[in-house]
Amino acid sequence: MKKLKILIFEYITGGGLNKSDLPESLAREGLLMLQSLLDNLVGIEMVECLIMLDFRMVGRLATNPYDIHIIRPEHECRQELTRLMSLCDAVWPIAPESDFILQTLCEEVERSGKLLLTSPASVVAIAGNKWLTYQHLRQHSINTVPTQRLSDFCFTPSEWIVKPVDGVGCEDSYLVSDQEDFDTVTSLLDKNNYIVQPHIQGAKISLSCLFKKGRGWLLCANRQQFDIINKQYHLTGITVNFTSDISMYQDLVNDVAKAMTDLWGYAGIDLIVTPDQILVLEINPRLTTSYAGLYAALGMNCADAVLDLLSGDPHLEPTHHQAVNIETTKQESYAS
Repeated sequence: MKKLKILIFEYITGGGLNKSDLPESLAREGLLMLQSLLDNLVGIEMVECLIMLDFRMVGRLATNPYDIHIIRPEHECRQELTRLMSLCDAVWPIAPESDFILQTLCEEVERSGKLLLTSPASVVAIAGNKWLTYQHLRQHSINTVPTQRLSDFCFTPSEWIVKPVDGVGCEDSYLVSDQEDFDTVTSLLDKNNYIVQPHIQGAKISLSCLFKKGRGWLLCANRQQFDIINKQYHLTGITVNFTSDISMYQDLVNDVAKAMTDLWGYAGIDLIVTPDQILVLEINPRLTTSYAGLYAALGMNCADAVLDLLSGDPHLEPTHHQAVNIETTKQESYAS
């Protein structure tokens, strides 16, 4: 039987920034997800991979049997991506949603006719935009954090979070509590590209899930830890699979699956959980940082489960349940 050849392109470590500076914090996080995915794929007999790797990341991947294509400053990364796609059967992109990066990558794969091992560009177009996500979830009666466009917002005394409509994680998000704070933060922003949400106190939880054709499988729930420094949230760590009782989240996963029927493969759902309600904050249609802890937490090969979706339902058979801590740096901006 012919092996499935997969092109792996993690944008940060794979050459997406080959002509500019490479932020170390983002590189570490991208490498964490890339290494975890490769560790899963190497255990699947009928898979071989081609990996795009930024020249500055050479020597930082653990030993693996896969082909590595180095992206150097003189390369045009998108041209190399197109060329390498032609050598493969499928593409697994990992990229931030900001600046339409993930959406554009998915569109390129779709145009190539190759298998896309994430959600299609049509889903990323919604999930990658917090305003569109809010509207879409509200239309499907899913509880979500109240959201207004900054251009329509009139400040009232309270705590608010101002964030970019397409930002990932806590990137460029600001906590404001009075008119002076608000005016200072927003004076230089393009108000059409930002939203405002109330600052809701509650547990910050992310869900690791699989999706296919309106169905959702919940793998585990993860607790996010944050510091607030200079009026900004900074993710400092994630406890993957922090609880073995995840039944309270399954109905929500089912509702999201039915609301976004084209979600496919691995995706994360970020929540704010209070004693009274569970509110969806955002949906990440790609691998998230929490993916890196799944195998240690559940003893389950999540990449294998994603590939199961190509022909049927995923085989989800955890061998154990334990909490796994992932430390992050305060500058990282991939959602968890």
